[in-house]
Amino acid sequence: MKGVSITVRKATAADRDTIVGHNIAMAHETEGVELEPDTVMRGVEELLNRPERGFYLLAEVGGSPAGQAMVTYEWSDWRCADFWWLQSVYVRPESRGKGVFTALLSELAKGAKESGACGLRLYVLEENRGARTTYEHLGMAPSRYVMYEHSLDGGEA
Repeated sequence: MKGVSITVRKATAADRDTIVGHNIAMAHETEGVELEPDTVMRGVEELLNRPERGFYLLAEVGGSPAGQAMVTYEWSDWRCADFWWLQSVYVRPESRGKGVFTALLSELAKGAKESGACGLRLYVLEENRGARTTYEHLGMAPSRYVMYEHSLDGGEA
């Protein structure tokens, strides 16, 4: 959007609390789930300390946090390349509609291509029409795959 300066950068350990806050807000807003802050903090720290698992990108508007996306990797033996999975995607309510997610997606697509990844993937709740509309508007398409899961820890995804 005109007049709004958006910067996108890789998150560092100093961004931990921002990411934790975004994750808790996203879970509450999209699924009505109250996450345990200490568990989320440990999960965020794990990814920040183990780059082989993935990374976070943060978007900032005017130097303030505006949104984020987490990337994890899925090896495809069919394509001999990684898919980059976008997870923990969140844009603060006051920053929505200003191009924050567009900037994140653009940076992710550029980085994925440069790294040799074969594609970007994400999952979204079926009833989250707003997110689905945004993703489709930006050129993403629903997959022909249906996701299944089997929890081993008794919790949800």
